Amino acid sequence: MLARRIGWLCLVAAALLFAEDWRSSESLPNVDTSGLTAAQKAKVLKVLRESDCSCNCGMKIAQCRMSDPGCAYSKGLAAAVVDAIKQGKTETQALAIAKASKWGQGPPDHNKLLEAPVTITTAGAPVRGAANAPVTVVEFSDFQCPFCIAATPELEALLKAYPSQVKLIFKEFPLDSHSQAALAAAAALAANKQGKFWEMYDALFAQKGYLSRAGILKLAAAIHLDTARFQADLDSADTKRAVQKDIADGEKISVDSTPTLFVDGQRYNGPVKMTALKPIVEAELKHPSAAYKVLTASAK
Repeated sequence: MLARRIGWLCLVAAALLFAEDWRSSESLPNVDTSGLTAAQKAKVLKVLRESDCSCNCGMKIAQCRMSDPGCAYSKGLAAAVVDAIKQGKTETQALAIAKASKWGQGPPDHNKLLEAPVTITTAGAPVRGAANAPVTVVEFSDFQCPFCIAATPELEALLKAYPSQVKLIFKEFPLDSHSQAALAAAAALAANKQGKFWEMYDALFAQKGYLSRAGILKLAAAIHLDTARFQADLDSADTKRAVQKDIADGEKISVDSTPTLFVDGQRYNGPVKMTALKPIVEAELKHPSAAYKVLTASAK
């Protein structure tokens, strides 16, 4: 009994210690302070430790970066503060600039089942389904995200139910909180260079989030890729840029979680279930969005 209590106290102490790290740590997840002087870095940390995050988490920006490295809002706010301080702005000015940015506005209101159409850059993105399908579903996804894993068979069922009427376009959006997600995203794009994106997509999601470099190399061999070429593409700067471009494309239209779906350019905020998506598709087939602006030129 004593041992259990000591163990519990140790866990509490560890949690409290971690919670305090954001107040004293000189580095925060995905906050690049390189190129700043010591004085500038101190100003950045002061702003991040004293200012609220806009994501409605109730934490300071620095605390949110520590507790939720995947939060796009604390990440964006921190980057804005760093850039402003680097340009010689005061702490007050830097915070004002960050708050005026899109990250300072906080998460958009996603109460509507379908939001107004937005422009989504999809040129060159992998497509599954009939190329001339009248309804386009764009998915921003993460191969290590449990919700994306659960959504995959539902989207496959949707494509099977509408083989000539719905196509799926896939966009990479690996979250910082998933350690192997960026590697998996690069693997999918490396496989795409050999015309086997969807084979790698299926293989990656079949791992149920248990991903590693060694395991991914085995998957590449199993789907008969040129493994030497695959490894070179996996580690190439070009592939890394392509992943970052997909992330940037998502962030431009306020993607901040996965999976995020757009049906004919309209953000869908319901459950990713075949039964829930079917009436959306049926309605879209009957009355296509007049303002649909998804860019699909050159998508393959």
